[in-house]
Amino acid sequence: MNNRIEADVVVVGGGPAGIAASIAAARQGVRTVLIERYGFVGGMSTAAMVYPWMTFHTNSGEQVIKGIAQEIVDRLQERGGSPGHLRDTVGFVHTLTPYHPEIYQVVAADMLREAGVKLLLHSIVDEAVVREGVIEAVHVTNKSGRTEVCAKVFVDTSGDADVAYLSGAETLHGRAQDHQVQPMTMKFRMRGVNLDKVKQYMMNYPEDFYKKTPFAELPGLPLTGVSGFYSHWKKANLPINRDQVLFFTGPAEDEVLINCTRVQGLDATSAEDLTFAEQEGRRQVLMVAEFLQRDVPGFERASISAVAPQIGIRESRRIVGHYSLTKEDVIEGRKHSDVIARSGYPIDIHDPSGKGVTAAFISGDGAYDIPLRCLLSHNVPNLLAAGRCISTSHEALATTRLTPSCMATGQAAGTVAALAVLTEVEPVHVPIARLQEELRKAHAAI
Repeated sequence: MNNRIEADVVVVGGGPAGIAASIAAARQGVRTVLIERYGFVGGMSTAAMVYPWMTFHTNSGEQVIKGIAQEIVDRLQERGGSPGHLRDTVGFVHTLTPYHPEIYQVVAADMLREAGVKLLLHSIVDEAVVREGVIEAVHVTNKSGRTEVCAKVFVDTSGDADVAYLSGAETLHGRAQDHQVQPMTMKFRMRGVNLDKVKQYMMNYPEDFYKKTPFAELPGLPLTGVSGFYSHWKKANLPINRDQVLFFTGPAEDEVLINCTRVQGLDATSAEDLTFAEQEGRRQVLMVAEFLQRDVPGFERASISAVAPQIGIRESRRIVGHYSLTKEDVIEGRKHSDVIARSGYPIDIHDPSGKGVTAAFISGDGAYDIPLRCLLSHNVPNLLAAGRCISTSHEALATTRLTPSCMATGQAAGTVAALAVLTEVEPVHVPIARLQEELRKAHAAI
């Protein structure tokens, strides 16, 4: 082993959950290392161009995700990198939050540095050192060779539960009956879109768009997202297994982010499947762009301005925790005594094999609780998860995977990891009242 790094908390995966976890841990005063495989942070928000962030609010407009996530939005607004929370003109949720990905990368890196986080980019964790069921270190491969990073607590924010898998922690994959996962999507941007023309077409033909589109409000709202053009998609008969056009506006005035490609039946934890998915996704990008330019009003002079560096992954592995969040927890808006985060995003399952999207909305006050037990590995005592790979059912994952929820679980995971180090106990033994007190002091909405 060429190098060795000693830390208290190691976070693996520099996406929104990992950023929040690292900042939260370091602000508690513990030595924190964040390991990220790309040369920049941001995870799916940057590497896969997942955009915009949805959602910080319930359907009635109550903000249920704050803390570090809102801090990031505030810092972006100060830098001109986000307009803040805007009305969702698709109508699926109350608000969405556009952001400029390049500015986000800088803002996040600044916040990590200010908190005192040691950041290792271009670094891949390929081994976990486990003794008597406890992780002692992870091995990292990068341009410097092999490095051993030792810590007391590890937080898996890899999205694919990579550290959990390497350490022997129990994991699940996809839905229970057949292990199938939600499809992957290669996202891309187009410039030169006439959004005034798009909006006018929506007003003229409301039947061609998502039923919850807020048409009565639309004349006075900036267009933030569009779901529909059903007749155009059906007529084009593209060999892509979906039933609509979906795009979101920004960050430039004539720019949109296209969410239309769909790659199904593949495993994002398989190198061969992921290789095929990347190629198929890019092939579909060209196909969809040509269709939009040819057939969709407002896209006549549009052209591709960017394609995501990697395909977007909705679902792969997740940990088995002390509790698995269920569909019923979400749609009934259930509350838990060990709540560490809340969310108002509905269940949103992109069919693993079919064309559609299955949605289920939250009753009651419009928010559900995410309990600490979902973040704790049930068989590796010093391992936590946050973001896409927390302990849930396939159905509940379809809401917890969204970026603001990932930020919230990340902040909680980083905080409990630090408290475990400071009090010299396993994370499961950190008093929930102490954890919740620290989260509230850090402005988390629990």
